[in-house]
Amino acid sequence: MSTQITTAFVEQYSANVQHLAQQKGSRLRSAVTVESVVGKNAFFEQIGATAARIRTSRHSDTPRMDTPHARRRVSLSDYDWADLIDNEDKVRMLIDPTSPYSQAAANAMGRAMDDAIISAADGTAYTGVDGSTATSFLAANIVDVQVGVTPAADTGLNVEKLRAAKEILDAGEIDDMDRYLALNAKQLRNLLAETEVTSSDYNAVKALVNGELNTFLGFSFIRTERIGVDTNADSKVLFWHKSGITLGVGQNPMAKISERDDKNYATQVFYSMAIGATRMEEAKVGYIECDPT
Repeated sequence: MSTQITTAFVEQYSANVQHLAQQKGSRLRSAVTVESVVGKNAFFEQIGATAARIRTSRHSDTPRMDTPHARRRVSLSDYDWADLIDNEDKVRMLIDPTSPYSQAAANAMGRAMDDAIISAADGTAYTGVDGSTATSFLAANIVDVQVGVTPAADTGLNVEKLRAAKEILDAGEIDDMDRYLALNAKQLRNLLAETEVTSSDYNAVKALVNGELNTFLGFSFIRTERIGVDTNADSKVLFWHKSGITLGVGQNPMAKISERDDKNYATQVFYSMAIGATRMEEAKVGYIECDPT
């Protein structure tokens, strides 16, 4: 089969897939800081806290404060997706925004974005002038699996654990706005089972049952089944401030459609992007250990 793929096909398909990637593919992209990146690596400058000095005499010398500087490195990875289409009718389907090919490509790239963000949340960050200094996740920002139950025992997500997570960010003087928490279906069920005890708590999060984004204790909840587990196989329910994680985008999702003469002139749908993520500040990211059973 030989099929002529017009420019209109390519442009329409690219627009459709890009729309799906932004709206349906990634659940976490809007919850982190997104920066454009040129090159394989990018560096983001950071300025630390300083203190004001009390003036002790008249006409004293002007003080000089050494403002602490730091930088974080983001390294990009290239992602590809491709499929072959043998039937001419399926080629025509590509102009449909609900095309299975568009959805498959968008969802695959969206999941890859989320995986990069989740991995960066408690992974090793790279700092220093040349980005070669490894900076580990802050262990003090882990809420223990046994918080909220007496006698002590491993347990799932509960309100007391959410309060402990809030305390961690509050103690670090992290802004109240733009706080997020990623949980899976099991931990959502555990939370809803507990919050049903008091109507006020339950009403605050009951919309999550329908998959709606809602807030509780200052956190915006995002349900995802892609959160990881720790060395004890406990689920890691991530919490963070938006500025605490950066997604570097070297190339937004891009689509190409072309004939493959080596595949009997089948039509190839190709999709690619270049992204990377890093934790920007240890005080702004943590996770809650939750029993998965």
